[in-house]
Amino acid sequence: MNSILLQFLELVLALALAPVLTGWVNQCRAWLQNRSAPPLLQPYYQIVKLFEKDVVLAHHASSLFRSAPYFIFAAMALAATIVPTLSTDLPFGPAADAIALVGIFALARVFIALAGMDIGTAFGTLGARREMLVGFLAEPALLMVFFTASLISHSTSLATIVETLAHRELVIYPSMAFAGVAFTMVSLAENARVPVDNPTTHLELTMIHEAMILEYSGRHLALIEWAAALKMYAYSCLGLALFFPWGIPEGAKFASLAIGLPSLLIKLAIGGFLLALIETLSAKMRIFRAPEFLGTAFMLAVLGMLVHLLLETGK
Repeated sequence: MNSILLQFLELVLALALAPVLTGWVNQCRAWLQNRSAPPLLQPYYQIVKLFEKDVVLAHHASSLFRSAPYFIFAAMALAATIVPTLSTDLPFGPAADAIALVGIFALARVFIALAGMDIGTAFGTLGARREMLVGFLAEPALLMVFFTASLISHSTSLATIVETLAHRELVIYPSMAFAGVAFTMVSLAENARVPVDNPTTHLELTMIHEAMILEYSGRHLALIEWAAALKMYAYSCLGLALFFPWGIPEGAKFASLAIGLPSLLIKLAIGGFLLALIETLSAKMRIFRAPEFLGTAFMLAVLGMLVHLLLETGK
């Protein structure tokens, strides 16, 4: 029973913290750029405001366009739930397979791309094509990162990977350094952050994520924005689980929250500041440079796997 309650608490925590993490990144980015920072809960205000507005649909919008926000939100909520954050011994633990997680991200990507093309606008189709290009290049690099961690733990289960890296003897893995850089590059691309995309831009010719949701409004847009925050939260927790797993308890006991929850909040705060710092020091690249960027991520991930096979085997 404790494990079920902890799993439900992990879902509620993801839904609650995802917009806060987005607001924290926006605040840090404003401070680093010497601008007045928006309120920490500004993403919440925007989501609530959108839920209160009526939905405006194009006359020829199909049922796919109407249902896509719900599928995207459900997929991102599931992804944020199966990543170990409060414990590694939860009901979704056996389902927390790294390859399945990549499939969940891909499912949400397909739905948002199809929704962007459904209305038939030029910018929606342009954004959908760019989104699929980024996903096509990012998924192999992400899989190589997972394979590097799975070679160390001898399992593709995220719970097993966390237990292996966090709760056994301290071992320095140079391969995880390569994988960490590759994961950071993939995370920036997948979450439409600088230098691949700019989440605050309103210039249609350079947008990727925003171009696909121009026709959405009301509760549909609120769900998509909430899902985008959940995706960044899921990637952040995934990075912490793979590369900074210390502080994630093994047992499914409420007493473990005294360690797991403060550790999670501190690591998310540091990670959000580092993300804002990267975006402040970087400039958005041309979309034609995105394949080079993600190709470099794939190369680094493969190098990490090769380093493990050649140098770390036997540790």
